[in-house]
Amino acid sequence: MNFISFLSTQIEKGAIFLNELIIVILPFMEPYLLDHPEAIMITIGFGGQALFATRFIIQWISSENAGKSVIPIAFWYFSISGGLVLLTYAIWRQDPVIIAGQSVGVFIYARNLYFIYREKKLGNNS
Repeated sequence: MNFISFLSTQIEKGAIFLNELIIVILPFMEPYLLDHPEAIMITIGFGGQALFATRFIIQWISSENAGKSVIPIAFWYFSISGGLVLLTYAIWRQDPVIIAGQSVGVFIYARNLYFIYREKKLGNNS
């Protein structure tokens, strides 16, 4: 069993747990969730895509308010959170193309946040 298959299995176990928890909290969902166990992961995938897409709305609104192109810090947080959720979904699907893209993306977003905080820290010490 390779590493991606192992991670996929672990993610699936987490999704099954989440599925069971939702059934306990919302028992009326039981018939649907038992017939469509993949629904939880598909919902998580769409959630990640929504987080990822929201970053552009945040950037657009910030730029409109500033009257110039700006990238607010929230853009990077939404990028990381959406990227991590999409990476989780991609690992579950064992899709190497999306895994590669999201892995590199999450690293770049985290690195940008590092630069932002380093600049703020250096600016405060001046």
